[in-house]
Parts: sequence; structure tokens; C-alpha cells
Amino acid sequence: MLVLIPMLLIAGWVLNLTVSRHVTLEHLRLTVLNMPADLDGYSILHISDLHGEEYGGRQKAIAAALGDTRCSCVVMTGDMLGKNGEIQPLLDLIALIPKETPKYLIPGDTEASFTETGAHGSLSVFRDWAVTLQEAGVTLLDRPVLETRGKGRIWFVPENLYALDAAGMLTVYSRQLEELRERSTSLDADDAAKLRYLEYETERLNSLQEMKKTFLQTDIQVVLTHTPLADDYVGDIMRWSEKEDPFSLRYASLILAGHYNGGQWRLPWGGAIYVPELGWFPEDAQVQGLDYLWGIPQYISPGLGSDPHYTWQPGRLFNPPKITRIVLTGGV
Repeated sequence: MLVLIPMLLIAGWVLNLTVSRHVTLEHLRLTVLNMPADLDGYSILHISDLHGEEYGGRQKAIAAALGDTRCSCVVMTGDMLGKNGEIQPLLDLIALIPKETPKYLIPGDTEASFTETGAHGSLSVFRDWAVTLQEAGVTLLDRPVLETRGKGRIWFVPENLYALDAAGMLTVYSRQLEELRERSTSLDADDAAKLRYLEYETERLNSLQEMKKTFLQTDIQVVLTHTPLADDYVGDIMRWSEKEDPFSLRYASLILAGHYNGGQWRLPWGGAIYVPELGWFPEDAQVQGLDYLWGIPQYISPGLGSDPHYTWQPGRLFNPPKITRIVLTGGV
């Protein structure tokens, strides 16, 4: 036994090392009700929770998993930077995707926000890493984006916008802007940065107000959120929203999320062991894969990296990193 137990531990460690460094590409075909014919076969490459992880030089293992895979767009649902803001692993991943493919990103816990309210060594309202991603061809999704294919219309919408009181925020921002502009000749660096931020937010919220008017009930709405939505939350949002308003979670065709990294540590051929927000041995539908909330499909990415918030569960245990290609179709 003294020999056998150490051998088993070493064998398990080697097996897990192999599993946790082997990136896999999953394929999901999802039927969407009332799918416009021109959008049939639209494909989304869903990537989440890289956490600044490197899988070989220039993300060699990710490149091997993707192969010659092509998609209509790429969606990244947050926590893509390292815990200290490391961005190069993400840039290497982005470089694997054709330049012409649209790439959308929402912030997660590690990124927090695209914008900076204080002085930060640049006149841009965006944080340095956000500017770098924009230069790499990534769209930072802080408002809805519409893609069209023939007569088909598909929106990509950050989930937090559905419950946002844009009109109320505009009122508050207008007052703050007026106050700063009245003393424009005596602004320090932080005040000047805040002024630029308020001007940007005012433009963004006004843009959102106009965009909401252009939504149609027949449009496909893909909702992006870092943290998966709960059934109760979706129910409350749907009850509060007007049935006649096309800009509503009620008309969502798909929710894409990440955050849990598949539970980080998993039992071999089993489920997550412990998730801080969900407790011991949560149902797998809560941490990864496809489930339905009030009839809306929600897909939670198993993710690529490991989250430092799992304080006593470093790395991934029997939990291969995954990217998912989701194909939307109107047929079975």
C-alpha cells in the first residue's frame, strides 16, 4: 500500500495534467423558433474565462483545437485577462481568428469595466487594455450590435441593458456634466477625465435609446452575460417588461454566459465538487452546458482557464478547457 498509493497519486496527477492542458472544441446545434431563413446556419464561437492562460506558444493548443473551423462571429463572455491584467495570451488567441470575423467581448470580474472615470495616462475614456483590444479588432460590447444576413437580423445584447434605467441615468449625468462644464477652466486631471467619461456615457445612453426603437419582435436576440442568469431573475425581468416592447429579455433567442469554469475541480466523469456561489456538488446545469430558463436556452461555457476566486481549488482538475461552436438553425 505504501508503494501503491503514491503510484496512484502520481498517475492521477499525470492524467489530470494531460486532460487540463488539452483544449477541446465542442459543437452545439440549437433550434431557434421563428428563425429567419437567411440566418439558418449562423454560427457563434463562444469563448469564456481564459484568465490569461497560455496553452503553448501563441496558444498552440487552442489553434490545434480550432483547426480550420470557421464561424459567423466570435463572442467572449468575460474574464479573459489574467488576474494581474495580462493581455498577451488573449491577443494570441484573437490572432488565431480571421480578421474579417466579428469579435464581441463583454467584461467579466477581472475586467470589471471598459472605461475609466479617473485620470490614467491617456485621454481615451477606455482603459489601456480595452484600447489594445479595439486595435486588435475586438468590439467592446457596451451597447447592442446588429448583424444582418439578407433579411435576417441578429442582435448581440449585453444582458445588463434590459433592466437599465437609461432615462434616469441620463438625467443624473446631465446634471453632473453641467456642473463640470460651469467650472471648465479650473478642472484638475481627474475632473477632466470624469468629464470625458460623462460625455461618453451620455452618447452611449442616447444611442441605446435610439437603438431600442429599431428592435423588431422577429429579430434574433443573443444575450451576453458573464454570470449565468437565474430562473427567478429571468422571471422577474419578463414580468416587469412590456409584452409589446421588442427590446426585452422576453424575446431573447439565446443567453450566453461563463463565470464558473465548469466548477474548476470536477470528479472524473462526474460533476463539479464545489462552487463558492453554489455550494457542494451543484447540479451541472448550473455551472456548464445548455439549460432553459422560462423557455429561453442558456448556454454556460465550461471556460478555458482557472479562476483565482476558487481559493483552495487552483487550476483545473479533470476539467478540460473548452470552446464551443454554436450553430443556430430553424430546423431540427
